[in-house]
Amino acid sequence: MAENDEALAQASATLRLQAPRPSLHRAGAALAEPSEQLALLRRTAVTDLSGGDFDRHLERAERFPLRASGIEVFQVNVGRVCNQTCSHCHVDAGPDREEVMTRATAELAMRVLSETDIPTVDITGGAPELCPQFEYLVTESRRLERRVIDRCNLTILLSPPFEHLPAFFADNQVEVVCSLPHYRALGTDKQRGAGVHEASIEALKRLNAVGYGREGSGLELVLVTNPVGAFLPAGQESLEADWKREMKRLHGVDFNALFTITNMPISRYLEWLESSGNLDDYMQRLVDAFNPVAADGVMCRTTLSVGWDGALYDCDFNQMLDLTVGRGVPGHLREFDLEPLAGRRVVTRRHCFGCTAGSGSSCGGQISEG
Repeated sequence: MAENDEALAQASATLRLQAPRPSLHRAGAALAEPSEQLALLRRTAVTDLSGGDFDRHLERAERFPLRASGIEVFQVNVGRVCNQTCSHCHVDAGPDREEVMTRATAELAMRVLSETDIPTVDITGGAPELCPQFEYLVTESRRLERRVIDRCNLTILLSPPFEHLPAFFADNQVEVVCSLPHYRALGTDKQRGAGVHEASIEALKRLNAVGYGREGSGLELVLVTNPVGAFLPAGQESLEADWKREMKRLHGVDFNALFTITNMPISRYLEWLESSGNLDDYMQRLVDAFNPVAADGVMCRTTLSVGWDGALYDCDFNQMLDLTVGRGVPGHLREFDLEPLAGRRVVTRRHCFGCTAGSGSSCGGQISEG
């Protein structure tokens, strides 16, 4: 752990200035515990013939049980350390978290990957760049000729130890998927903290400067937006047109695509829903908007989620709720076996309505036309 401690300490002063509030974990909040989150969701009042049961909705839509249809994305969550403590964060990440992937686990992940033909490696966190193994995971995945995605919060690129990353991303043809709640400061700073919008725009300009988002560069820059409030996102196609126009007009920033993502009712967003009195209404909205077509395209059907410690999950949301892959399939990278994992039954709970409401939501944005 010494190498991890040294690397993280380099940026600690900057990180703490950007994250004034503690994580649920550090605050000792009840909802820091996944079991408490799941229990609260079970207790939430929902008026529905199914009683708000996700699997019964799948049954009525002739889609039960939900199963993986292969593994196209190897999503690696390298830990919960972050330079921000966003109000909606489903990871409860922050600079006061310590969970981070070791070199041994990173090497095991790459060894497992090398024995498969899974085409995409999706690296997330926390702020994944804060993991000392981040650049190793990128370069090794590229050596294996895999497509690499980095889930970036943008502001990390302004911290001195990480200012080289835009060039590093370009050299390795990394697809950069960046979180930005809104193209105006008010919406972004409300969700992420004062000054985050300004820093994010500067980071986007640095990515543009090395070719990201520019026509013909081949360097993909994707923005991700999620609502600031207790409602579902608007249509992705119409929002993308607005965002491209306004980001260029207001900030001179270019990007390739916009993903809209529904806020998942877990962790810090779940706490906000409960404390603000919005939980019952939000869950009712998700259940009422269940879309069978969206259920066909949920990310857990084609993604395998790998935890910072090597444990295996159906998705990053299940990972945060400690819902490992179901019985009868390998639960850790040490026992990895592609065939049973590729056809596994997905573990579902009530939070899964967040991925199947309306047009649906995934790490790749909207799933269907609604």
